[in-house]
Amino acid sequence: MTTLGTATAAPGEVAVGRLAVGEARDGSQVALPVAVINGANDGKTLYLQAVSDGDELNGVGVLQRLIPQLDPEAISGEILVTGIVNVHGFYVAQHRNPIDDTKMNRAYPGDANGTSSERIAAATFEAATRADLILDLHQGSTSRMIDETRVRCGHRHRLHRECLELAKVFGCGYILDQKGPDGQLARAAPDEGIPTVDPELGGSVGWDEESIRLGVRGVKNVLAHYGFTEGDVEIEPQTRATGFEQYGAPAGGLITFHKDLGDDVVRGDPLFDVTDAFGTVKSTVTADSGGIFWRTRRLPQVATGEYVCSVGTDIDEV
Repeated sequence: MTTLGTATAAPGEVAVGRLAVGEARDGSQVALPVAVINGANDGKTLYLQAVSDGDELNGVGVLQRLIPQLDPEAISGEILVTGIVNVHGFYVAQHRNPIDDTKMNRAYPGDANGTSSERIAAATFEAATRADLILDLHQGSTSRMIDETRVRCGHRHRLHRECLELAKVFGCGYILDQKGPDGQLARAAPDEGIPTVDPELGGSVGWDEESIRLGVRGVKNVLAHYGFTEGDVEIEPQTRATGFEQYGAPAGGLITFHKDLGDDVVRGDPLFDVTDAFGTVKSTVTADSGGIFWRTRRLPQVATGEYVCSVGTDIDEV
């Protein structure tokens, strides 16, 4: 039998349930939706989670489409799933946990006696560290972003090769291979010896079907490559960035981009103009480095200093 929260599945079974993480302001229980897919045959354990940022819904879109397709009789090993990590943010469609104004993916490995976010992180980290592999499904919030997978452990980490391999197998087409901030699951879990990556499935308001399709395919690639399911996976070359440059607005106004997502960028290329309401160009921002046009804000209006776009730099193929 395999148990996660109230979900318990015998070999060859699927079960859903809840993982308690505290109480709400009215004293009612707060619990995360979880699932267990217990394969009929022995094998590895995969942990999947989504929506640690409350407005990032493409990950739960992946789970919603993927889980019904999985036949436990045809699976070797176990799959543990937390469908919605940041339930407080999810309820109100906010990125951060509104109970403690914390970005959930900065709270790992968590604290069982800490803040709301730390308690949720501790509960999900305990589940995640039962696994041999971890996929933490994200997206670029509600901005516009290419589909990519992030390796966050750092190049000198003892598990870097394994994490990079997992990202290549997932196969979004792009990889950001750059050490992440403290508190990310993809930073904390490799310290426990578990290869972990952070697929960033585009960026959208609500969810985006193309990014979800890529995410479903990516999880299926991982399941096949690591022996959970039958079948071969052709690992395709991935475009990797090891640097990431962000650009802000030098003036207030409206943004017009010169590049689209995925375009090549050469140093000195114009990235965007800031115009006034009547179309007069107030400022043009050019690229400091060559790379790939990676991410942009969604709305055109900006104040001075506000985030506009990002370029992935130090590009190679892995």
